[in-house]
Amino acid sequence: MNSLLLKKFDKIKNIQDKAIPKDFSFNGFSWMVLMVFLSGGIFLQWLLGLFPETLELIEICGAFVGAALLLSLLGQWTVLLVALMVLWGGIYYQQGLQSPWLLITASMGLILAASFQLVYQWDKVVVLRMGKFKKVHGPGLFLMLPLLDRIASFIDTRIRATDFSAEKSLTMDTVPVHVDALCFWMIWDAQKAILEVENYIEAVTLSAQTALRDSIGHHDLHTLLSDRRELSLEIQKVLDGKTNSWGISILSVEFTEIIIPQELEDAMSKQAQAERERKSRVILSQAEVEVAREFKKAADIYRDDPTALQIRSMNMVYDGLKQKKGSLMVLPSSALDQMNLGTVMGMQAQKEIKEMEEKIRETEIEGGNK
Repeated sequence: MNSLLLKKFDKIKNIQDKAIPKDFSFNGFSWMVLMVFLSGGIFLQWLLGLFPETLELIEICGAFVGAALLLSLLGQWTVLLVALMVLWGGIYYQQGLQSPWLLITASMGLILAASFQLVYQWDKVVVLRMGKFKKVHGPGLFLMLPLLDRIASFIDTRIRATDFSAEKSLTMDTVPVHVDALCFWMIWDAQKAILEVENYIEAVTLSAQTALRDSIGHHDLHTLLSDRRELSLEIQKVLDGKTNSWGISILSVEFTEIIIPQELEDAMSKQAQAERERKSRVILSQAEVEVAREFKKAADIYRDDPTALQIRSMNMVYDGLKQKKGSLMVLPSSALDQMNLGTVMGMQAQKEIKEMEEKIRETEIEGGNK
């Protein structure tokens, strides 16, 4: 039976360890009160002329300090009464009642020291009187009735973070997943948190785990992976509706990790890769269509303007020769005909011949004149 219980709670995190219940907290202020009463008892003994010997004084003070240390660990009224009985009996057996006022004053100081309670700014304290709810004390110093009042618990009202998980939970499309999540919550009513539920930390953790499993079972894997924000808000709403009656508010729920089977992860990776390749090919084909459309516009312009086509062709040849200096470029004769390079070169040659003939004629005329 114990093994089944241990296995049940293995998956639950943040559960507090069981501790000995305390009726009060013996804090730093309690130590100060005890020291004041011990000093007062010594002074009273001195005024009455019953000042004990140094060894007796050290034994009495040491005994009460030891009792205070015990109360710091246990903090129960029963322990306090037993400690006082043992102190009085032990001191009477060893020394007799030579320092009665010191014993009385120190005993009163020990009781009052346990009755003064110091609450920090972020804490709330639920006090029971004779087993019934009495009051919730806020930050500061307050005094309890000795033996009648006890502290049910110190409640930390700051925001807390609890991590929980859902292992091997099936989605709506029957995919086993492991989900880790964080829950941020706080206590706004200390009385309800103590009186309405036995262990509020365990209750919040188990409720969050149950809500997470239920949400996983109502959605498919795609929704779980893509709509985390919506699922977190859904879980938060369910949890908050349950924990509000306990004086607890759920501030947010966040997914930290979603683990799926390795085979499915590989298949999804291949699918994503294929999808990216498909999109790249579609984009490339769209670019080809755009380029072809622009080429068609250019062809229409060159068809109506042969001179522009010849200039463009010659410019292309020039760019090729310029980029590859010292290299030989082979062009088909049809390309040369289309560019009409022969006509251009012939016209240039005829121009040069005419210029030479004119120079010769001018030279002959100048010689005849001489």
